[in-house]
Amino acid sequence: MPYQDTIDYLYSRLPMFSRIGAAAIKNNLDNTLSICQFLGNPENKYKTIHVAGTNGKGSTSHMLASIFQEAGYTTGLYTSPHLYDFRERIKVNGELCSKEFVVSFTNKMKGLIEEIEPSFFELTVGMAFEYFAEKKCDIAIIETGLGGRLDSTNVISPELSIITNIGWDHMALLGNTLPAIAYEKAGIIKKETPVVISEIIPATKNVFDEKANSMNAPIYFAEDFLQLQTFQNNWHTALFEFTQPLIHFLDAPLFTKNFTVACDLPGKYQCKNLKGVLVAVQLLSQMGWNLKAPKVLAALKKVKTNTGLMGRWECIQENPRVVLDVAHNEHGIKALLEQLETIHFNQLHIVTGMVKDKDITAVLSLLPKNANYYFTQSHLPRALPANELAILAKDLGIEGATYDNVNLAIATATKNANQNDLIIVIGSIFLVAEVDRGLYN
Repeated sequence: MPYQDTIDYLYSRLPMFSRIGAAAIKNNLDNTLSICQFLGNPENKYKTIHVAGTNGKGSTSHMLASIFQEAGYTTGLYTSPHLYDFRERIKVNGELCSKEFVVSFTNKMKGLIEEIEPSFFELTVGMAFEYFAEKKCDIAIIETGLGGRLDSTNVISPELSIITNIGWDHMALLGNTLPAIAYEKAGIIKKETPVVISEIIPATKNVFDEKANSMNAPIYFAEDFLQLQTFQNNWHTALFEFTQPLIHFLDAPLFTKNFTVACDLPGKYQCKNLKGVLVAVQLLSQMGWNLKAPKVLAALKKVKTNTGLMGRWECIQENPRVVLDVAHNEHGIKALLEQLETIHFNQLHIVTGMVKDKDITAVLSLLPKNANYYFTQSHLPRALPANELAILAKDLGIEGATYDNVNLAIATATKNANQNDLIIVIGSIFLVAEVDRGLYN
């Protein structure tokens, strides 16, 4: 079966959360365990790091992958969803998994697919595990889909776990309080396995402490060890200076008390992700991984180059500047607005579209009313029609025209903007995925 036919089969045969939402979610790990057993448990053939969180887990995973690649390790990276190519989900040393592997794996699994009827995510997790074993990875960075406790990725026994933060998202599946959501994310904490919490939220700290204590797992709240002293923003590199007043927990710290980090993932919100990554790297160094400060700093300067990450405050055009960001929930939009306060522009143009199962009113209520708005939608069943989004926005004092697709909306915004204006595309990773990058310089 050719590659495109294989992809069409996977999309049509398997329930897919990004298309149909909660109906695709299974409430146990049975199918994933069956897939892993069928494959001979490939997830046990290399080391792993597990990453969960409401926001920032993708950036964190890519930062870690870049660091291990730069250190010379064969590094697997599993993330979701993808933007343009299914194979973005499964990479080794920044390279997409091969089309031939996707085809051969799917053919091998067809009998089991018919027998257990897994979800799209369950099967792709097994595909990633198998590919990393085939490529003889030294380590794989594994990002959860959503939640953690019942996420299909939660069959691994990692070297270390990272939980980036807790915010309001997927409440229908994870719970309608922050402690309830934190409980699901905390499900990735394993027995006697270190866990790093990138951002402390008072409402959830006890949840993580209790879970870690019950598993006898050392827990490290990154903010206890790293404090942001200064932040300098520009469009290509974000500069940070951290101090480590409590670094005595390490025998041989990688960094001096004060040091500067340059990261090619611009955005002040990346500071919180960096704290978690830097504490994790120092712990991993103590565990025997050959991670040296110069290599770590070099890796953070070229995360995009090393891993191919897209959609995080990504500038695709200048004059006027067009920025893509996958911020799509309350926590993510607040972080994006904080970033806007650090930069200079004349007028703001916001192109936005969302999916139906988000807290749309909460997001819209955060957006500035003095911006120019262009409402659109992605083309999948979960997408909220642009006209419905515009009506919800108007009720909150935000008005704008509607457009059939994101590229038309951006084109109109570009026509309306002057050279010193800023155009941002936000609201859904699936909206960003439909941006035709070939149209922009």
